[in-house]
Amino acid sequence: MRQDIKDTGKVLGVPPEKLRWRCDPDSLGFETTAECDQIPGIIGQERALKAIRMGLEIESPGYNIFASGLTGTGKTSTIKTLLSQIDLKKPPPNDICYVHNFKDHDMPKYIMLTAGTGRKFQKDMDDLVSFLRREIPKILESDYFKKASEETINIYRTKQKEMIKAFHDKLQKEHLQLVQYQIGPYTKQDIVPVIEGKPIPFEQIESLAEQNKFDNEELNNIKKSIEQSRIEFDTIMRQSREMEREIQKEISVLEYKYGLPVVSSVIHDIRIKYARDNQKLSGYLDDVQDHILSHLKSFKEKEDEQPAPQPVSTAVIYLAKQFLEYKINVIVDNSHTESAPVIIETTPTYKNLFGTIERDIERLGYWSTDFSRIKAGSLLRANGGYIVFDAFDALIEPGVWEFLKRTLKNRLITMQNYDPYSIVPTALKPEPIPIDVKVIMIGDEYLYARLYNMVEDFKKIFKIKAPFDTEMPNNKENNMAYVSFIKKITEDEKLMPFDKKAVAAVIEYGVRLTGHQKKISTRFSDVADLIREACYWAQKDNHQIVTDTNVDRAYDEKIRRVNLLEDKIKELIDDGTIMIDTEGNAVGQVNGLSVYELGEYAFAKPSKITAETSVGRSGVINIEREAKLSGKTHDKGVLILEGYFRRKYAQDKNLNMSASICFEQSYGEVDGDSASSSEVYAILSSLANVPLRQEIAVTGSVNQKGEIQPVGGINLKIEGFYDVCNAKGLTGTQGVIIPSINIPDLMLRKDVVTSVSEGKFHIYAVNTIEDGIAILTGIECGLLGEDGSYPAGTVHFLVNERLKELAKSLKEEKSEETAKTEGK
Repeated sequence: MRQDIKDTGKVLGVPPEKLRWRCDPDSLGFETTAECDQIPGIIGQERALKAIRMGLEIESPGYNIFASGLTGTGKTSTIKTLLSQIDLKKPPPNDICYVHNFKDHDMPKYIMLTAGTGRKFQKDMDDLVSFLRREIPKILESDYFKKASEETINIYRTKQKEMIKAFHDKLQKEHLQLVQYQIGPYTKQDIVPVIEGKPIPFEQIESLAEQNKFDNEELNNIKKSIEQSRIEFDTIMRQSREMEREIQKEISVLEYKYGLPVVSSVIHDIRIKYARDNQKLSGYLDDVQDHILSHLKSFKEKEDEQPAPQPVSTAVIYLAKQFLEYKINVIVDNSHTESAPVIIETTPTYKNLFGTIERDIERLGYWSTDFSRIKAGSLLRANGGYIVFDAFDALIEPGVWEFLKRTLKNRLITMQNYDPYSIVPTALKPEPIPIDVKVIMIGDEYLYARLYNMVEDFKKIFKIKAPFDTEMPNNKENNMAYVSFIKKITEDEKLMPFDKKAVAAVIEYGVRLTGHQKKISTRFSDVADLIREACYWAQKDNHQIVTDTNVDRAYDEKIRRVNLLEDKIKELIDDGTIMIDTEGNAVGQVNGLSVYELGEYAFAKPSKITAETSVGRSGVINIEREAKLSGKTHDKGVLILEGYFRRKYAQDKNLNMSASICFEQSYGEVDGDSASSSEVYAILSSLANVPLRQEIAVTGSVNQKGEIQPVGGINLKIEGFYDVCNAKGLTGTQGVIIPSINIPDLMLRKDVVTSVSEGKFHIYAVNTIEDGIAILTGIECGLLGEDGSYPAGTVHFLVNERLKELAKSLKEEKSEETAKTEGK
């Protein structure tokens, strides 16, 4: 017999001191938390801390971290604390800029710059444009440039004049003339013959030929001369246009020659300042210089000159896009970053994580974009450091997981606009940026398991799992950690101090959350809520210090806010709608205990379990299963019952019986095996025709050997039956039978412990079915003797005899059927 169970004659009662773990306020060593100091560090979670540190310190690809655990276990706060404490010796990462690609406008290039220099480089490039807008007009308007350009132009103009004069002289000799016609807004040049000193259109010449004023030979000669002259004129015009192009080329050469000293000097200054060891930036500056020198005309407009009046929106777009090729788009600015960045992304949408490419709508309704509209997301801002976000929030966002997986595998981030509902594609394809970031996703165990088992690449990119536990050992060290936590909450939120009894009450609450006396909860969000609410009730009572009374009220009020359904069920039990007996005896009937999970709240209530037995070969019939209201675990528990009965009573005969078991007035699914011992008691009572005490409820699963196994929700089950008995009136004989293995899990309410101490309610702990049936019937079960029989008058004896009767009846029935068959 266990030492923590006392023998009270025929029953096994759990002593009151075993029903609840108590924290001794005097052992804490202070009167109020105002006297205490905060203990630095993270409470509990040693396993998770070790995993996170390992993941943070390994810089190889794929060592990203998935922090798993229930909500409220401090995953986010722990990670924030660790990231703030970790030795971040890395220098701040580079600034990242996108610039115009002069060779392919649709593929902007990225440039990395030392942290803090991106904005400076951007300003210097803007200053470069402003400087050139002032200086280049001066150069192009200087006397030296004008003189050189005029000389160049005059050379070509002279050639043009000489060609045209020679052509006109030739026409005159051939009695032809170049004339102009006005056709609407356009002017047309043509060659016509000169007759008697006057230019005459060729059509009129043909009319004169018809009047015999010209013979056909003369007409053909004129026609050939005109056609030949037109060909020569086209050649001259083509040569003239070529000369104009040559003039532009020569002017461009002059502009390049005169602009080169100014442009190259300012570009050189920028190169020395930013691109000494940056080949990519140096190449970009070469492209900028070549482009400026090739487009000096765009700088001819003086800086103080304004464009013609335009609509406001058009003017804004015009100014924004002026000299766009030379602008710098700093998408990541680390000027205020001192070490590796730490980004906590609370809204991990695609745009927030990966960035986007914004678009403008033009006046005609067309979309347009350029490299200056590229915006970085938090992944790029965390480049060279760490990013933390919630896994579920990220996975429900369209596109996030696929792009995250691709980014972490390739260690490249591709900037693009993701809009699954858009029918307008973005033609811009920026150069992908190398990325080195440690991703820490936060989620629960279920989500981790789904990703690990169903997504092949997940295990390659999240190699570190950091499991956060919901409990830690209940020892002196962790009790003092609770004290430190209470101190932190009260100081950070400017709450009233707690006295030692209030602190002890909070610690006991933490133990109750775990459902085990040797454990204490790490769900500090729940503990923090209790601290805040206890302070609220202390203020309502005009207290200066929070007491244990305030803590108890905070807990009671919290339950009161969410236990409406529990109260409704209690009302139905009190008025007899749900039939639960808490007095008397009944054959084949026992009170089981069921737990109801409502998300934020769980409670238990008694359920009447009945059994009926008869002659037959059906074995144990689970009515819940037949009605499709039984879960798999409950089905397994019922099958185990048959194994128990075969072991106990079918060693010398066949087990010939039909036994139906039912959860009365249960209309939802029943699952779990915690009622299997109750079902055994009900069947034994029905077979032996021995009544069971109705003032005692039962919980505990059973194995095929008749051993009682532990169950969950033990405190809720005891309190659920206690509340029903208390409402109907405590008689001093009521109680609950529990597995003895569940004794360390007891953390009952104070009112239940008080009633047990006063003998008004009882908790019985059992190890076997035999222990439980003795409590419920007052009759010993009996041990199997050497002769294979049980002592007369015992429960096993009565059951065995009844089973023999059933077997005999079935045999006689079979014999009668055989005789009838043979008679026929």
